[in-house]
Amino acid sequence: MSWLVIATIIIVGLLFLLLEILVVPGTTVIGFLGAAMMVFGVYSVYSQFGIAAGTYTMAGTLVFAVSAIVLALKSNTWKKAMLNTDIGGRVNIFDADSVKPGDEGVAVTRLNPMGKALINEEYYEVTSKNNLLDENTEIIVTKVEGNKIIVKPKSE
Repeated sequence: MSWLVIATIIIVGLLFLLLEILVVPGTTVIGFLGAAMMVFGVYSVYSQFGIAAGTYTMAGTLVFAVSAIVLALKSNTWKKAMLNTDIGGRVNIFDADSVKPGDEGVAVTRLNPMGKALINEEYYEVTSKNNLLDENTEIIVTKVEGNKIIVKPKSE
């Protein structure tokens, strides 16, 4: 085996070890495979190139592996890959006076049991008391709990 093949085996082993630590923790198969590849690479150098080359390769592999793991676990390393945006979604935010029990509206989407409804000319996320209501069903607000609006069909 040439130096290039042995170096490739060690580097791929290190990549598998990093994958085990960072991406797929808990499986241990990839980690064992990576460690085995690194050990096999160092063993190959010992058997083909002698004790001195094997010792230098083992020391270099250990330093390279520890350095790569420390660098990968530093938080600043991942800042470039992180998504730094804010979530623009929102839950039902409304005044307590804008929706009251007894208000009427219409289901804009199918309520199964949740969906959108038009109540007092505003769209709200509502929960159906009877689980399933088709769209365009006329509804009545039965209860308002915090930001949760519970409705029932008007025909009931």
